[in-house]
Amino acid sequence: MYVDPQRNNEVRKLNLPNMQKVEVPITEEHTDKMDIDQNLQEHNQESAENSVSSRDSQQQNNNNSSNNSSSTTINKQPPAVSTKLLILGKKTSGKYNLTDFQILRTLGTGSFGRVHLIRSNHNGRFYALKVLKKQTIVKLKQVEHTNDERRMLSVVSHPFIIRMWGTFQDSKQIFMVMDYIEGGEIFTLLRKSKRFPNPVAKFYAAEICLALEYLHSLNIIYRDLKPENILLDKNGHVKLTDFGFAKFVPDVTYTLCGTPDYIAPEVVSTKPYNKSVDWWSFGILIYEMLAGHTPFYDSNTLKTYEKILNAPLKFPSFFHEDAKDILTKLINRDLTKRLGNLQDGSQDVKNHPWFSEVIWDKVLARYIETPYEPPIHQGQGDTSQYERYPEEEIDYGIQCEDAYGFLFKEF
Repeated sequence: MYVDPQRNNEVRKLNLPNMQKVEVPITEEHTDKMDIDQNLQEHNQESAENSVSSRDSQQQNNNNSSNNSSSTTINKQPPAVSTKLLILGKKTSGKYNLTDFQILRTLGTGSFGRVHLIRSNHNGRFYALKVLKKQTIVKLKQVEHTNDERRMLSVVSHPFIIRMWGTFQDSKQIFMVMDYIEGGEIFTLLRKSKRFPNPVAKFYAAEICLALEYLHSLNIIYRDLKPENILLDKNGHVKLTDFGFAKFVPDVTYTLCGTPDYIAPEVVSTKPYNKSVDWWSFGILIYEMLAGHTPFYDSNTLKTYEKILNAPLKFPSFFHEDAKDILTKLINRDLTKRLGNLQDGSQDVKNHPWFSEVIWDKVLARYIETPYEPPIHQGQGDTSQYERYPEEEIDYGIQCEDAYGFLFKEF
């Protein structure tokens, strides 16, 4: 079921988007140009932005809903650099407005707003509309993360990553129009199944591995990999969603963000980090899919952090030896030994014996039979795989004084 070597179909080639990079010398006369989010820096100059997503509060949240975050402040000096590479992304504003859609029902809620199922008045197709409240974003110091999410989604194009079609805003909210993925979260499927058999976990891990490899090729760190952020499409293939913590990082970054169970030790200890944090999270994800729980879980978040930094990695007796080996190499506190962070990068992960039977070209082309096909009625806006949320009165489209519009110019 996992690999079908008999099918000899031609592999589709991906067209990588053009990334716009701007090299800006950092001098006194150019300090107002050193960061795309200069307005944010002025707004939040008294503190560094650091966010940790609360997993417990997300267990009933939907695919595209924003991370439920609490903010903490860490005083640290940024690294001395002579230049800074910026990612501009593609223009996404101006293509749509509220009159283009019918808002049908809520798919999920979060700290910043909610996600709705919508239907286009033009082509009749269903989409997801992510709505974020400007005031709440500013209050929780998530302006930079929100702008980064728009930029990242505007340039990515991959079979296993959700697609954003456009953005717009009113005086109080910002809106992102995205694919509607009918199959729901892998999180929900995992909770129903308790844990996945080795071949099933391997199937999902292979598709996610390719998504991470693609993002890293564009110098994008995802930073919030977990079952809640992995959706299943109508055929059972994965779609990585929620880019609220994704960031363009050609070298290193310092921001503390993520979900406690999945945060890498170098992030917990506030050290500079790079793409290697995604491979640590990838290992945690595989572990949870196989075991039904994360390796360092504790009801006390601080104790979870302590375990991430110091606790030995233990495996259930039913784990396959190859699974133990790849997890030992991914969930490795030594960055010089962590799989994915070595000389051959993601290729080392793909070449590991646990993935020995995987035909990667066929995985990328979605030619491998999926282990589970969501029980949905395709193309009909089926929401059976999503929980019901109380509907609330909405004021979308309201025109009044916009105190924060200057922070979200790209929407």
